[in-house]
Amino acid sequence: MTKQLNTEIIAVGTELLLGQIANTNAQWMSDKLASHGINTYYHTVVGDNLNRLANIFQQAQQRSDVVLVSGGLGPTLDDLSREAFEEISGIPIVEDKDSLEKIEAYFAVQQTEMTPNNKRQARIFKDSVLLTNKRGMAPGNFVEFNGVKWFFMPGVPKEMKQIFADEIIPRLKDLNGDMVIESEALKFIGIGESILEHKLTDLITTQENPTIAPLAEKDGITVRVSAKASTKAAANEMIAETKQLLLAEIGEYYYGNNNITIEQKIIQLLNEQEKTIASAESLTGGAFAERLVAVEGVSTVFKGAVVCYDPQVKTNVLNVQNSTIEQEGTVSEQCAKELAKNVATVLNSTIGISFTGVAGPSKVEGKPVGTVYIGIHDGAYENIVKCHFQGSRNEIRQRAVLKGYELLFNYLK
Repeated sequence: MTKQLNTEIIAVGTELLLGQIANTNAQWMSDKLASHGINTYYHTVVGDNLNRLANIFQQAQQRSDVVLVSGGLGPTLDDLSREAFEEISGIPIVEDKDSLEKIEAYFAVQQTEMTPNNKRQARIFKDSVLLTNKRGMAPGNFVEFNGVKWFFMPGVPKEMKQIFADEIIPRLKDLNGDMVIESEALKFIGIGESILEHKLTDLITTQENPTIAPLAEKDGITVRVSAKASTKAAANEMIAETKQLLLAEIGEYYYGNNNITIEQKIIQLLNEQEKTIASAESLTGGAFAERLVAVEGVSTVFKGAVVCYDPQVKTNVLNVQNSTIEQEGTVSEQCAKELAKNVATVLNSTIGISFTGVAGPSKVEGKPVGTVYIGIHDGAYENIVKCHFQGSRNEIRQRAVLKGYELLFNYLK
């Protein structure tokens, strides 16, 4: 196998820096490179400025084996990728006869006048390799300078993708050897990012291959384990070994891998245990149920929900005692307890879960914003948890829902 490549992607265009379009080209290329076991170490976006382009190109020349440049090959004066590379390399730009004839033929077919600046698209570097553009006019270009391989592509996605797939990937595979990168995303709930990282410190600090990358997401923590090997089977075996080491440290918080959601996991556990669930939702307003019913097949385990925002709904529909409302309040442990128990009874469900609290903007019953009670009732099992959440009104509501799923997971597992 040949030396592993250190690859860099440079996207050119002021419109990218202004946020007018997203840098989807770099994302797409990185995904394709990873599927072929090719490392991508840098992503850079630079505007249509000759000095800044030349500066970035010089940095890439010093730190990378392969540089992939997307954009800056068009007909206008601010398309400067070629000029910037000429400045750092001294390799002259020449007009390619075949490319020019292709451009002229295009305008002839369109019966449109070809302005002189369109000739700019026919330029390549002297003694370089032309990369055929089947989707547009400006050709791609491959040139080697002081041991670094440079690939230039148009920024138009359909043109870039065609040149990349047809012309660049085969060359990179020859240079890189037969390698693959496989990944598995491990999903955790109920553990913060800092605590997770602390527990995995030894594994993270000594990682080489596979690599371990924790990522905080809205529904918990994802740890992506990626391995590089000569075959998928070998890479997956390496991932499996590392996964076992991770789960030995934080397995109690693990609920699944890759695309599974916590709602799907809850439904799976309910089915396995032949249980059903119903929700009583005050501050969450049905958000718990909405997430659950978005999952296909939920009808086997979900009985329904009662959005009991008003105190009279709590008492008249879910039979919360008037004395509870008067003495303890709607935002209380006792209210959450009765809501969870009674919604299970009213909707003939095995499990009842309840949410009541203060989402804001002001105190309720003297309780500060962010005070939330979550109750779970299942026969003899009863668990009422008081939480204090920070954030906006909707952030508090969503955090309450996620906490409810976490509590259910810990109970059902």
